[in-house]
Amino acid sequence: MAMQETLITFVIYLIFLMGVGVYFYKKTETAEDYVLGGRGMGSWVTALSAQASDMSGWLLMGLPGAVFMTGMSQTWTAIGLTLGTYLNWKLLAPKLRVQTEETDTMTLPNFLSKKLKDDTGTIRVFSAIVILFFFTIYSSSGLVAAGKLFASILGIDYKVAVLIGVGTIVFYTFMGGYLACCWTDFFQGTLMFLAILVVPALAYTNGGGMENIIFQSNVRDISLNIFHGSKIGTLGVISALAWGLGYFGQPHILVRFMSVKNIEELNKARRIAMAWVLISLMGAVAIGITGIGMFTDISQMGGDSEKIFIYMISKLFNPWVGGVLLAAILSAIMSTIDSQLLVSASTLSEDFFRYIKKDASEKQIMWVGRIGIILISLVATIIALDTNSQILAMVSYAWAGFGGAFGPAILMTLYCKELDWRSVFVGMLVGVAVVISWKVSGMSTYLYEILPAFVMNGLAVYISEKVLCYKKQKNYIKIKN
Repeated sequence: MAMQETLITFVIYLIFLMGVGVYFYKKTETAEDYVLGGRGMGSWVTALSAQASDMSGWLLMGLPGAVFMTGMSQTWTAIGLTLGTYLNWKLLAPKLRVQTEETDTMTLPNFLSKKLKDDTGTIRVFSAIVILFFFTIYSSSGLVAAGKLFASILGIDYKVAVLIGVGTIVFYTFMGGYLACCWTDFFQGTLMFLAILVVPALAYTNGGGMENIIFQSNVRDISLNIFHGSKIGTLGVISALAWGLGYFGQPHILVRFMSVKNIEELNKARRIAMAWVLISLMGAVAIGITGIGMFTDISQMGGDSEKIFIYMISKLFNPWVGGVLLAAILSAIMSTIDSQLLVSASTLSEDFFRYIKKDASEKQIMWVGRIGIILISLVATIIALDTNSQILAMVSYAWAGFGGAFGPAILMTLYCKELDWRSVFVGMLVGVAVVISWKVSGMSTYLYEILPAFVMNGLAVYISEKVLCYKKQKNYIKIKN
């Protein structure tokens, strides 16, 4: 692909994103505007921004690359994500929208703290630390994807490519806050959707159709059967489906539910989001499958299967059209990172700074958030500069961290009327400990760490509640006697 035309397309696209940030800078006046867009978002923007920020570069790079390497067994992950998305919108979204407004809270740590009546601030501070830790890793995965994209199509050094990506994202997020994130995500989600429809369809016909895909998969010993035992066992299927549990604890997705205008708009958004997710995940799998017919091995993709979409576009389209489609990958990357940086910055401003300085002004809160964006992006950039980083591995770890720490806590807080904050805190501690220890011990090779962390978190809350209840009864008997 002619590099000059592609470069022009990318420059125009980046300028457009930064322009959105400048536009919304003038419309962001309060901390609630900066963090939640004034709780006035419509259904289309809510739906597409939620799902675009959800999928990230994993959708167009990580998943297609995994399918290309191992076959249809990776489809189980897509099935798990589809189920998780639906349950998240159906079970969690309405209650979270209503209860965060009732408690007058703008972040998950603050919501959990207020709803559970934790006057000590323990849950708020611990939750904030967890968010900052895992979002730094999650943001780094996006910067790795951005680096790979720029380096592949523009021929520039990987580290320089990472810096270009982070510079653009930080600029428009710093300036426009939540409104800039949502509206850029809306445009990016639309572009991602169009690309994921067009590219695999054309790749199918140019790659020799199903006949050649089957032939090449037999040559490489790749199964096109999702039930193929030699490629994925029972634990593999369970691990893939368990990805869906992560949705209940992802702050950058849940914040979209908190910001929508009303429940009616939320219901419309759910239907739009599900259509987007179903088609997009099927398209991502189709990219990997059609790629089997187009490329005989990863040497044709620079030795990195996660670049399959990039090389596919370069091979199929002229430079101008290709530049627009490649911008879809950049969209997937940026739409996630901007949301993660904003939630992290909100955590710093709302759950640390406002907690310490209770009389802080609206302007002070906003500027602490903006400074937080810069600090977090610097740490994420340092991690991303490692050229050996793998997108899928980093995403899976951070996804498990949030799902294991927050999933049961948020569900129980929303649905249980009487819940002691100490029980929830114990559950969160157990969830985080299981995620980290499971990963470090190498057990994640056999079973994805989110499942044991989610289950152990829930059990810890249940057992803690029973113990606290027993102690209360015992004390009551003593007092009565």
